[in-house]
Amino acid sequence: MAVVITSRDNPKLKVVRKLASRRQRDKLGLFAAEGEDLVAAALDSGWELDFALVDAARQPDLRLRAEQVASHLLAEVSTLGHPPRVIGVFRAEQPERELPALGLELWRVGDPGNIGTLARACDAFGAYLALSPGCADPFGPKALRASTGSVFRVPLAPFAPEGAVALVAHDAPPLSELDPSLSRFVLGSEREGLPEDVLAACVASATILLAGAAESLNVAMAGTIALYDWRRSHGAG
Repeated sequence: MAVVITSRDNPKLKVVRKLASRRQRDKLGLFAAEGEDLVAAALDSGWELDFALVDAARQPDLRLRAEQVASHLLAEVSTLGHPPRVIGVFRAEQPERELPALGLELWRVGDPGNIGTLARACDAFGAYLALSPGCADPFGPKALRASTGSVFRVPLAPFAPEGAVALVAHDAPPLSELDPSLSRFVLGSEREGLPEDVLAACVASATILLAGAAESLNVAMAGTIALYDWRRSHGAG
């Protein structure tokens, strides 16, 4: 009979608690994926599993080595409203990925929901995702949930705006008039936009024309439209 973890002081439960903090994720080089779908997506995409914990009373249908945990203890360390049946702790080293030509470069986008949604868009349109310092952690709980596992498949890169297109809210040519050879888009936070040095590093600026009264688009919507428009204009969407 398998041994079930029944102590709150179990070292692996302590690690999962720590991983709710970005500082601890960075320090330990680990992150936690909660639920069967996220754990399966990470495993299928080649991320290295450090350890896994499963609900002793509701074990998931996953092929992985895991330790059983009392249901109430797994619920306590979870960040989800409905406790998961599995929590996988993965090493943060990204499997080797080749960067495609199409990509999004994000400058200080601090909302984890937007990061996760943009990772999902990059996955859908075959793009990479680059994050500057000051961006939300793509492996935080909210970003992982918003990405629905896409972040594990998308190539991730350091922020490098040189030679890219600054996507701005106003005072730029429409996206439809952009040189079709340009395939990398730089987006900033909705409140601050892009600073002058980032704009200067870009080779062009473009805007998404709006027909209504809204002042601008949510950054995740704008990035998704830019990727879709590039794919459409190149006959692949």
